[in-house]
Amino acid sequence: MAAGGDTRQRDPERTRAEILAVATEEFSTRGLAGARVDEIAAKTRTTKRMLYYYFGSKQGLYLAVLEQAYRGIRALEQGVDVEHLHPTAAIRALTDVTFDHHEANPDFIRLVSIENIHHAEHLRTSSVLAGLAAPAIDVLDRILARGRSSGLFRDDVDAVDVHLVISAFCVFRTANRHTFQVVFDRDMLDPARRDHYRRMLGELVVEYLTAHVGRD
Repeated sequence: MAAGGDTRQRDPERTRAEILAVATEEFSTRGLAGARVDEIAAKTRTTKRMLYYYFGSKQGLYLAVLEQAYRGIRALEQGVDVEHLHPTAAIRALTDVTFDHHEANPDFIRLVSIENIHHAEHLRTSSVLAGLAAPAIDVLDRILARGRSSGLFRDDVDAVDVHLVISAFCVFRTANRHTFQVVFDRDMLDPARRDHYRRMLGELVVEYLTAHVGRD
């Protein structure tokens, strides 16, 4: 062994991060049943014993991967400086963040789809579940409140409704890319159409939030 020792042993956070990165690829590609702990261990140059030391079980590792995936998008949402933006600009900024994240992270979409196949039975056991939803809703709540107080936004829509619309567009665009292309001969991730779809999403949400406001 080198004089400095094994850096993986001396840097548990780095080891844990490496395991999660490889496990994310394995689970998003092969699903919970198809992913093999032996394969994950081999790709991280560690052992099954070490994986179980950090995560307890294969299911524990899978849950950690899910939680990390959700933390990623939540951190981006919280990082948008919406407080200094006009309410409609703030909504567009948030739709842009979700659009960009889901396009750049198809593994997130696959993981969410896989967990839905399992009826979210693993995510239900998460000790950080509440924190996985609150950031997105808190940001939207503040934007909607400012929009309503200034007479811009309708008052019969809540933050979860808006989150649903944004997520539906972004998830569908990535998750259904291949079947949509076969059926309609259009690639929703075609770079030539990217700006069009990104703008479309923002306009859809803003137009809905401002529809009928001030009219009988």
